[in-house]
Amino acid sequence: MDQFKKLLIIGSVWPEPNSSAAGTRMLQLISLFKEEGFVVTFASPAMDSDFMVDLELEEVIKKTITLNCSSFDVFVKELNPSVVLFDRFMMEEQFGWRVSENSPEALRLLDTEDLHCLRVARQRAFKEKRAFVEADLLVEEVAKREIASILRCDLSLMISEYEMQLLTETFKIDSLLLFYLPFLLEEISNADIDKLPSFEERKNFVFIGNFLHEPNWNAVQYLKETIWPLIKKQLPKAVLNVYGAYPSQKVLQLNNVKEGFIVKGRAANASEVVQEARVVLAPLRFGAGIKGKLLEAMQCGTPSGTTSIGAESMYGDLDWNGFITDDPEVFAKEAVALYQDEKLWLEGQKNGVEIINHRYLRGFFEDDFMKKIKWLQANLQEHRLNNFMGSLLQHHALKSTKYMSMWIEAKNKI
Repeated sequence: MDQFKKLLIIGSVWPEPNSSAAGTRMLQLISLFKEEGFVVTFASPAMDSDFMVDLELEEVIKKTITLNCSSFDVFVKELNPSVVLFDRFMMEEQFGWRVSENSPEALRLLDTEDLHCLRVARQRAFKEKRAFVEADLLVEEVAKREIASILRCDLSLMISEYEMQLLTETFKIDSLLLFYLPFLLEEISNADIDKLPSFEERKNFVFIGNFLHEPNWNAVQYLKETIWPLIKKQLPKAVLNVYGAYPSQKVLQLNNVKEGFIVKGRAANASEVVQEARVVLAPLRFGAGIKGKLLEAMQCGTPSGTTSIGAESMYGDLDWNGFITDDPEVFAKEAVALYQDEKLWLEGQKNGVEIINHRYLRGFFEDDFMKKIKWLQANLQEHRLNNFMGSLLQHHALKSTKYMSMWIEAKNKI
């Protein structure tokens, strides 16, 4: 086997494409590498789940690994991967130093998904009832960990242009350490749209989102307490179907048939659910990254209403496929208009297709990405010499994560 064509992915969980956009994103990355001829191994310390993708069907080798255990050292040394992809910075913290010591020539990639510290800082500002400012990030404890992880890696994959800007301007990260790689989608044709249900064939509003993700739970509370009563006042017969994986009891308790607020839980087929709805509602008040649920709405030809944070970095200078507002009264008014006005609805649908076809096509990114990977593999030593802060953070005196892990491993043997 060509050692230059072995990819090891280390994930905190097994991919669940029907539960979250992160699972879909991971399968897109796997597909990119497989098409380039890589043999892919996906390793995780997580328990298997009923909803995980069958990696064998994806022709991916599955490997269960253990946290804080030197058995990983043996595994990675034997595998000898050419590229290691950490899924989120927490996995780099746990396993990065082991990869560095046992497979030093492997190219180390970090898939950030979104900037965790941005989501946390915005959530904190929201709870403290104040506006988020970028300086909040500099005092956020998790930012120090996340930025250290980005610096230790050879390249970090970013899905949001705004987050790339934050990293280069606020944190002064060298742009050579970052690569913009958003969700990778297929082109939508007029024929594709013609196959979708029409305005008349659709009914109801829908919200969809994984409930393990705090911004989604907050958005559903906001809908229930503030926005939905305003919509219901104008559309007494309106129904909002709330879907999402892993709903807790507090989510299920929001169900109220009389109010037309129906909590459905996990969707067997998310695309089907979104295609049947007339309008997607996503009033996100904090968060980061780009929102898979809103891209899915565009793919399904379903206009959406969201906030400035919901639409952040998603549409460039194009028109949104519905409306964007942070005012709950305006949100409700616009939602009702979008639901009732077919002309407005069709315009929103058209805008969504434009956004996908101009900003998210796989063909826009895959060649440049693979060229970057090949260049880094060919120039890895020079690249690392130019990343002095990264090599500084690999220095033994600063490797607290390594020694904490070794201490836990030793303690577990007692």
